Amino acid sequence: MAESTIKVGDLAPDFELLSDSGEPTRLSQLRGKKVILYFYPKDDTPGCTTQACGFRDSYPVIEEKNAVVLGVSPDGQKAHQKFKTKFNLPFTLLVDDQHAVAEAYGVWVEKNMYGKKYFGVERSHFVIDEQGRLAEVAVKVKPEDSVRRALAALG
Repeated sequence: MAESTIKVGDLAPDFELLSDSGEPTRLSQLRGKKVILYFYPKDDTPGCTTQACGFRDSYPVIEEKNAVVLGVSPDGQKAHQKFKTKFNLPFTLLVDDQHAVAEAYGVWVEKNMYGKKYFGVERSHFVIDEQGRLAEVAVKVKPEDSVRRALAALG
């Protein structure tokens, strides 16, 4: 699978996914706000929890900057609800169970763990400006760095 060629300045690929509450969420409906769109491999795992809680802890600052956070993983609605409740996450988690959005953003990649090859989500984030253009693209980012870098990109 070829890595995406999307880059800063490009129009962010639009999508519609179901949220943790079962509501359809379309990226283009958020024009006029900045969006931190982050992709993570799995609910309630150590790195993903660190990343999600970092965005949770920074949420007041994110809101002050006219921004919202959308977390995306292949997990289903029930897993998202449980993860969101357990860690009191104030933002929307989206279900990308067919990984079409991860593919559109170039973060559905071949991984290798203990010699076993499989496909999964590459931890990443994309900061999207009020016009729907990419302001930052960070792929293969560490959980702690993701939050810090995304906040810096909001300006």
